[in-house]
Amino acid sequence: MIRCLVVDDEPLALHILEDYISKMPFLQLVKATTNPIEALTLVQAGEADLVFLDVQMPELTGIQFLKIANGKAKVILTTAYPQYALEGYELDVVDYLLKPIAFDRFFKSVQKAQTIIQPVTKNVVQAEPMQQDDFSTDFIFVKTEHKIQKVYLHDILFIEGLKDYISIFTPAERIITLQGMKKMEDALPEKHFVRVHKSYIVALNKIDSIERSRIQIGDKIIPVGDTYRDEFFRIIEDKNI
Repeated sequence: MIRCLVVDDEPLALHILEDYISKMPFLQLVKATTNPIEALTLVQAGEADLVFLDVQMPELTGIQFLKIANGKAKVILTTAYPQYALEGYELDVVDYLLKPIAFDRFFKSVQKAQTIIQPVTKNVVQAEPMQQDDFSTDFIFVKTEHKIQKVYLHDILFIEGLKDYISIFTPAERIITLQGMKKMEDALPEKHFVRVHKSYIVALNKIDSIERSRIQIGDKIIPVGDTYRDEFFRIIEDKNI
């Protein structure tokens, strides 16, 4: 686990990064604070591996923090002001995130931090379906950042693709894995899952309703893309009584 600190004088910015960190299985939040002096004390005591650090703070700027910390923890700068990027990189920061911070940009940044803090050979994600007749016992294995996780097919609500990774949504959790949508689509049984959009695969038995070109699964509304519409509605028609 990579131990993280979040330092920002804006409580909203703290909450956003706390939420993002909670979604990453290889990150552990040590502290989220508006007090840079408190954070610096933790860094100097060796209590953190990675700091998400705001640049403009009243008591101690992020640049001053970096100079005092002197490399005792890796740092990702977070700020609304791009003019600090060059100075930050000269002080060997891992990355520079501009606010408002999107989750996909955060994801790439912490992956970069992981390769620096925990250098390992990068694994290519594989998903292999078990060849069983009983859907309730079928599963796939997917590689997350720190483990290979079993996912039962009957638990999957839908799958969302976001650039270089996908999210598998179940009632209990969101599982993030580096994998292409096509590879995941090929790993899933066609009679139970259908691609409805370039960014979505849905479990047919989890669909609550369909209105025009929108699918509802729980609280989530999923669009049906033009490329996939005819095939999707043909499948739905086949299942109509």
